[in-house]
Amino acid sequence: MNNILEQCGDLLIKVREKQPLIHHITNYVTMNDCANVVLAIGGSPIMAMDKNEVEEIVSCSSALVINMGTLNENNVHSMVIAGKKANEIGIPVILDPVGVGATNFRRQTVRKLLDSVQFAIIKGNMSEIKTLAGVNVTSKGVDSNTDDIGKELIARNLANELNTTIVITGKDDIVSRGKEVVVIHNGPELLTKVTGTGCMTTSLIGAFASVADDFTIGGIAGVMLMGIAGELAYKMLLKDENVGSFRVKLMDCIAEFNEQTYIDNGNYVIAEK
Repeated sequence: MNNILEQCGDLLIKVREKQPLIHHITNYVTMNDCANVVLAIGGSPIMAMDKNEVEEIVSCSSALVINMGTLNENNVHSMVIAGKKANEIGIPVILDPVGVGATNFRRQTVRKLLDSVQFAIIKGNMSEIKTLAGVNVTSKGVDSNTDDIGKELIARNLANELNTTIVITGKDDIVSRGKEVVVIHNGPELLTKVTGTGCMTTSLIGAFASVADDFTIGGIAGVMLMGIAGELAYKMLLKDENVGSFRVKLMDCIAEFNEQTYIDNGNYVIAEK
């Protein structure tokens, strides 16, 4: 995994050149932000959710993002249909299992999705990934359980078990395809105070995966872009500005991001096995 930052920059260039259509079946709470963040890096978002049209939309898309934030029986059905179609035509499917440990319905849904669809990338916080890995955790909302013990091992093992790339977001972000583990050290704490930044990160990952030969680099590019943009936005805040101003500046920094921004600001290590 040489020249990771250069590879991330190359993917950003490709997104802006190809303007891929990224199909979302996603969280109602953050849908507008997810659409805007894809537009900001040069992609084209679409948010079609009805079971009667998702196959057609997937057929003309370059990636599918499935976000479990606001589940109901209808969109679960659509997720399965769309995911199977995406697998059939060979486009990457990205899963964000939001709050998967919170209810039986969410756990049953993720099991149905994992049994029905092959995911290129699964991105979640530590609590969500531990739930997928079968580790007992307690959940409060969608941001709970930030214990970092063993997260690199969990990422590696789950990636191997599910034959996918695992992205774990937190104070440090983890990306693994099962062999190497990349630990990313970008991102201010203020990102956790803005609703939707996790979902937006998944959308970024979807856009990068749509043009990537290596989905691990796609995962790194997405999570690192959000972290770096957050750091740059935080530095721009005036003394009396807080989360509202940060949110606006964050989107500006994402839109102004280029390949050199990765080179100048990317902070990561490749963890030892």
